Formats: sequence, structure tokens, C-alpha cells
Amino acid sequence: MGKVILVTGGGRGIGAATARLAAERGYAVCVNFRKNGAAAEEVVASITAARGTALAVGADVASEPDVVRLFETVDARLGPMTALVNNAGILERQTRVENIDAARIDRIFATNVRGAFLCAREAVRRMSTAHGGAGGAIVNVSSRAAQLGAPGEYVDYAASKAALEALTIGLAREVAGEGIRVNGVRAGIIYTDIHADGGEPNRVERLGPTLPMGRGGEAVEVARAILWLLSEEASYSTGTFIDVSGGR
Repeated sequence: MGKVILVTGGGRGIGAATARLAAERGYAVCVNFRKNGAAAEEVVASITAARGTALAVGADVASEPDVVRLFETVDARLGPMTALVNNAGILERQTRVENIDAARIDRIFATNVRGAFLCAREAVRRMSTAHGGAGGAIVNVSSRAAQLGAPGEYVDYAASKAALEALTIGLAREVAGEGIRVNGVRAGIIYTDIHADGGEPNRVERLGPTLPMGRGGEAVEVARAILWLLSEEASYSTGTFIDVSGGR
């Protein structure tokens, strides 16, 4: 049976690096995107140019109907899913908690938490041996912010990632006997476009020199950890996390 992976938020940053690396390692890849279809198609084109198999599917993971359609598309176009990377995540402009309104909290948690739950649900329904599946692996992309709190920047984002980590641990224990491993990667200060979304495009340049390793990280360095956790080399690891944060 071939290896089939869905990477949510796969059009840029860590998601794009993960999609490309997965293709290099023999996966047929679904690159999910919410808004930037051109970026997702660029990732797909780079994979197919290297004789890999990939397709881009637009879907908002915060929407249950979109998630169901996304997984049904993978079923129809690529075959039985063997891996899910819950990478889609958003943050908003840096601010203090005293300035955060309910609408912003709802937006952050809808994508970062509800989206991960919905995608995990659909993956389990397909992979679990209790449902006739052949097993598989899920990796949730968290952040060091889940432990550090991101004070003065985006505590709401940090809280959403802490919720994602609770999902990781709970689901891992729930499906460990059904052939599914669930792990997480905590990304640190990584060169991606998400910092611009927070209002500071040069955040990595500012913080990188202060880290123990003296630099920011590259998206592919996170992708390598994700692919290891998905691989058979991590066959006895579930409910655990790898920090890819330069010692932060």
C-alpha cells in the first residue's frame, strides 16, 4: 500500500517544507490551503516536477463541511490516508491580553484547535484498525509558545497551542491500541511568513541572535522532525513532543 499524507496549511512555511520532504520520502501528498491557492499549487508543481504525486485542495479546517470534503477528496484522488500533519495555524497582531476581544479568540481557536480536532477525527475514522483501517500516524505542529506563553505578543495563540498539545496526549492514548501514533513538534523561532501576520516580519532576525544556538530555524528543520515522527523509526513513540527551537 502506498503512503498518503495530508498536510494542512501546506502552502507555505513549515507546511510547504513538510509537503516537499514527504514527497521526497515517497508519500503522495495533499497540500491543503485556505486562501493562497497559488502558493499551494507552486508546492504541488515542485513535487510533480520531481516526479512525485501531489494535489492542492482548498478547505478551511475551521469548517466541518470543508474538512469532510477535504478528506473525501484525498480518499478519491490519492487513496487510503496513512499520515496527517495538523499544521494549519493562525495568529494575529502582537498585543497584550487586555486588548484581545472575544472575536479574535474565536478566530484563533477555530483554526488552531477546532480544525485540528476535526482533521484528527476524520483521520482516525480512516486509519484506526477499529474502523477497518491499516493504522497510521498523526503529527500536530505546536509551538514553544505553548510553554512560554508569548507574553506581550499573542497569549491567545500560545493558549491554542497548549490546547493542541492536550489533544495530542489524549488522542495518542485513546488510539494507541488501534494502530495510530500521535505526536507533536514544538517549533521555535522559525523563518516563516507567520511573523508578518503578527505584525513583525523581522521577528526572527530580532530574536535569533538571543537563542542558545544563536540563530533562527529553517522550516525544513521542523519538517525533518515531523517526518521522523511519521516514520517507522519512531514506531515506539506516541504522545510525545520534539522541540525544534534552537535550545529556546
